Amino acid sequence: MVPTAIRPASRPLNFWVALGLPAVVAAILVLLELTTLDMDVAKLFYDPTAGGFIGRHSFFLEDILHDRAKEVVIAFSLLAILGFIGTFFIARLKPFKRELGCLVLSLALATSFVTPMKAVTAVQCPWSLKEFGGKETYSELLSPRPATDKPGRCWPGGHAATGFTLFALFFVLRDRRPRLARQALVLAFTLGTVFSLGRMMQGAHFFSHNVWTAVFCWLICLGCYYYILYRPALEDECTARTEPVSA
Repeated sequence: MVPTAIRPASRPLNFWVALGLPAVVAAILVLLELTTLDMDVAKLFYDPTAGGFIGRHSFFLEDILHDRAKEVVIAFSLLAILGFIGTFFIARLKPFKRELGCLVLSLALATSFVTPMKAVTAVQCPWSLKEFGGKETYSELLSPRPATDKPGRCWPGGHAATGFTLFALFFVLRDRRPRLARQALVLAFTLGTVFSLGRMMQGAHFFSHNVWTAVFCWLICLGCYYYILYRPALEDECTARTEPVSA
């Protein structure tokens, strides 16, 4: 017999906060383009006497925190895909088809948006700029790009997305396992921040690049949750009122 599991009504979600907070952060990031904050933060990790950015040739930052960490998240994504496929064949997984489908879609969208946006925006990495020993000219995000034979591919932050994409776990778990969902939220924010810091130390990204990534990943995961899983309690009450009462 196929087990059934009634999907619980979604916990209250304040969309003014869920959408408003990233909107405020995005507005602040646009205003920060008028300042030198990105350059100032990047200079903290740059030492010309030591050959450039302090983490540029770090084994830990490149091989462990970048390559191996990315492989772990990829492996997790593959397990999520296998789990979703399993919902079509394994009875015990079928009640979780929507959750696993939402997880897979969120992970896919929150990582795949990065490469096309890098190509469109052509923002240079810090390590490529004249200010940090490179040959390219710096330009703000919303400014025209200086002529170059090597367009940048550094906005938004790709490795940061590897961590922030796990916001998907928070949304997938928030209705069934709220406590675990909060832990997943902390995990995603922590990993995204650590990955961001590591790449900043290597000169691969400015501070704002990674914050933009967090905003995009949050909105993508929120959107997938809203359209696939979000089920307000009011919907249940209306359904209950219209259903005939059995004798």
